[in-house]
Amino acid sequence: MSATACASGATRILGIDPGSRITGYGIVDVRGRQTVHVTSGCIHVADGALPERLHNIFDGLLGVIDSYRPAEMAVEMVFMSRNADSALKLGQARGAAIVAGATRGLAVFEFSPRQIKQAVVGRGGAAKEQVQHMVRVLLSLRVQLAVDAADALAVALCHAHMRQGLAAMGPARAVRRGRLQ
Repeated sequence: MSATACASGATRILGIDPGSRITGYGIVDVRGRQTVHVTSGCIHVADGALPERLHNIFDGLLGVIDSYRPAEMAVEMVFMSRNADSALKLGQARGAAIVAGATRGLAVFEFSPRQIKQAVVGRGGAAKEQVQHMVRVLLSLRVQLAVDAADALAVALCHAHMRQGLAAMGPARAVRRGRLQ
């Protein structure tokens, strides 16, 4: 099995919805236009000092990566809220997640909340409930997902959508001074 594809020839993508208390993860396999749910869940971090919580996020994601062997990882960018302290902690949780992916050699991609909502719902200003509903529809899931797991799957679906768009464009060509080379 190669580092970029699972046994079925599909590309396995790990989506991450970072949080300092709950980090959601979702894994999908993408083969052509077909996207299949592999697993999803949450890493719940107990109360404690921030360094311990970040270490638990890092270790938890290493376990997910080692178990499911994704080829690529997509992470939601930090949303800047009114509370700077919360935004900093979220950024640190995000950093722990990115380092876990980088430690295992994954290509890491980042998407804004607006990009994720646009890719999954078709509107960048969609409500959380709409995102959760569309994740279930797009992946043909009958079970109710935890909010953070659904958000992580939305990140993975966004990346899958972007990959398909880039693949459809064909090989990249260099642009120099506004002209194709």
